[in-house]
Amino acid sequence: MIPYKDDNPTRTFPFVTVVIVAVNIFVFVLQIMSAKDSQEIVYAYGAIPRDIITLTSGQPIPPVLTIFTAMFMHGGLLHLGGNMLYFWIFGNNIEDRLGHLRFIFFYLFCGVVSVYSYALTAPRSNIPMIGASGAISGVLGAYLLLFPRASVHTLVFFGFFIQVIRIPALIVIGFWAIIQLASGLASYGTSQGGIAWFAHVGGFLAGLITIKLWMPGRKNSEDVEEEADKW
Repeated sequence: MIPYKDDNPTRTFPFVTVVIVAVNIFVFVLQIMSAKDSQEIVYAYGAIPRDIITLTSGQPIPPVLTIFTAMFMHGGLLHLGGNMLYFWIFGNNIEDRLGHLRFIFFYLFCGVVSVYSYALTAPRSNIPMIGASGAISGVLGAYLLLFPRASVHTLVFFGFFIQVIRIPALIVIGFWAIIQLASGLASYGTSQGGIAWFAHVGGFLAGLITIKLWMPGRKNSEDVEEEADKW
């Protein structure tokens, strides 16, 4: 099941969403073009749980800053493409409701929460985390709360056949969230590299729980609730 667009128009142009996508792509190109080994770059600027908890490391920048540099790095084209697809589908509506500046801080906040959510579950891990998925998970949590009935165009695979189906965001994002939690619980306690599932869970909960606190004002929040009820 792969979503590729929603039927949820915006009132403003998503400048921040576009810029964040562009920055992620730009950083990925820099990673590819760098003369340094890709693993060396990841260990230098990725968020390492052990270092973030202890605030000590041998990295060229302080551990706290790696939380932010890691948000714009990716491990491959599929990693980048998947993250940017989800962000492009759901990010513009959250930016539209929060406003450009608030959306920036909301996005970074969810990213920070996601990193610490994983770091606290693996405090001794020296495997760096990279990727925008934690912050984007927060955007998905916000979208689920504000627009649960919005239709999402989704590719559904039936063997060799592909069908496009409009599915409510509640089901698309809810199914995604269940997979993240189940996978996180199944992998808990392992130290191998892979997907930081609890980073996704933490970011998702941060967006879901706090999105109303980020709204510009009570009047605008009520307008959003009314619009959400119409979907």
